[in-house]
Amino acid sequence: MEQKIAFEEHFNTPEFDKNIPDYVRPEQMVEIRAKLLDVADARLREMDAAGVGYSLLSHNAPGIQGVDDPEDAVKLARQTNDTIAQIVADSPARYGGMATLPMQDAQGATEELDRCVTQLGFPGVMLNGFSNTPDGKGAWYYDHERYLPFWERAESLGVPVYLHPRNPLPANAGIYEGHPELMGAVWAFTVETATHALRLMTSGLFDRFPDLKIILGHLGECLTFNMWRIEHRVNSMGDLRKFNRPLGTYLRENFYVTVSGNFHTPALHNALAELGPEHVLFSTDYPYESMRVASDWFDTTDISESDRQLIGQTNARRIFPNLPVQIGNPAA
Repeated sequence: MEQKIAFEEHFNTPEFDKNIPDYVRPEQMVEIRAKLLDVADARLREMDAAGVGYSLLSHNAPGIQGVDDPEDAVKLARQTNDTIAQIVADSPARYGGMATLPMQDAQGATEELDRCVTQLGFPGVMLNGFSNTPDGKGAWYYDHERYLPFWERAESLGVPVYLHPRNPLPANAGIYEGHPELMGAVWAFTVETATHALRLMTSGLFDRFPDLKIILGHLGECLTFNMWRIEHRVNSMGDLRKFNRPLGTYLRENFYVTVSGNFHTPALHNALAELGPEHVLFSTDYPYESMRVASDWFDTTDISESDRQLIGQTNARRIFPNLPVQIGNPAA
């Protein structure tokens, strides 16, 4: 399929190059670091070879979320978003931008969200998991009431918020002690992000803001598979509940999932069965995954052609405002 739209497509800025953990073997990270800094020749060639017409660039994890000082986070987020805006201005038919926000400062994040959407024209937000507290030892999760004005603004602007993984802080990573192989995309990312998403659901956030749109990568971080059991057991908790509707309803109505980094047809079939094809989207997780491997799988996997079109492009155009009408390489 040509002209696919992808939006878990990571890039980095030199200021954050030294802050990236070794998510894979150090020798592999050397190549990944170089690809993260490239938004020109090599990345565009990969997009063309994979039939990806348009990428929404997102700042690499943990990015702004890993900054301790709120004032620094506000300054660096604005600087990063201005960099993204310039990249988009240079290649408007190939790139869009996912806003990166200083959630350490809830008001500053709301103001930067507004600037990114209304002035820079960004169609979405990428939050790289929780944000550090000023001492660097704690975590701000976004179900806290301090973020209600942020979520209200996100809903009113109509932009989806992509909740992307990051590793747990050392104080919360005891279960992985002695097993570093379970960190990152192997398992810790899934546990951290799925739990954060469940915190949003169980906080009553979607009762307050029923039109919020949240995106999860990797075919939903196992939530589509586990939701029946989660909902079944939480229904027995009575007065502990802070939410009004079945958790599966929030998953089906407020959440979208991408195929990024999970190119497995049975898992895709599960997501389609639980959410419907209107809530599944294409992405690759470049450069941690190969665009061509992702596209070769997606272009031939066992789904209907109508679902392939929805997932590959139509759904993105429906849920993201401000996407250009014409995308892709005009010389192709």
